[in-house]
Amino acid sequence: MAFFRSVSFNDSMPAIAGDGVSLRVPQSGDYAEWAALRETSRDFLVPWEPTWPDDDLSRGAFRRRLKRYADDQRSDLAYAFMIFRNDDNALVGGLTLANIRRGVAQAGSLGYWVGAPFARKGYMTAAVHALVPFCFKTLRLHRLEAACIPSNTASVGLLEKTGFTREGHARSYLCINGVWQDHLLYARLGDDPD
Repeated sequence: MAFFRSVSFNDSMPAIAGDGVSLRVPQSGDYAEWAALRETSRDFLVPWEPTWPDDDLSRGAFRRRLKRYADDQRSDLAYAFMIFRNDDNALVGGLTLANIRRGVAQAGSLGYWVGAPFARKGYMTAAVHALVPFCFKTLRLHRLEAACIPSNTASVGLLEKTGFTREGHARSYLCINGVWQDHLLYARLGDDPD
């Protein structure tokens, strides 16, 4: 039954085009730009992310990250993308569709980050809008989920602007920056209007 079958990509996954941005699978040649943007944006990102390991920005850690991304994609567990601005191909951030559940759920969880120099300029909104058809049409998911810390007003605005509906509040939901944090829970269904 096709409903329970996972999706597989025989070749490398094609880029996803958005309004002023492109999403593509991270590659080894992205390391220097990725590490520089993450380092420049460290203070901006740390309050909203899991604790960074000491070697998080090292080349070895990046290689391990790419291997995990490839393994997860091959297993239809997660899909990672880097977001590039079309004007100059600058890396602006990343998106991950993770925790893919098949069978009766057909769901996945959206995670994202944007570099500090590119925040609040519409790039992440464009990237999420571009990713949604891929999730529902290509991956044949039924539900996208996302969660954010209540005080992260930029993230709340992003989710609501891109068609996600607030569904609840989860106490001590994720360990962010070393502390168990409450999160607002959001979801978007495949048949929700744009």
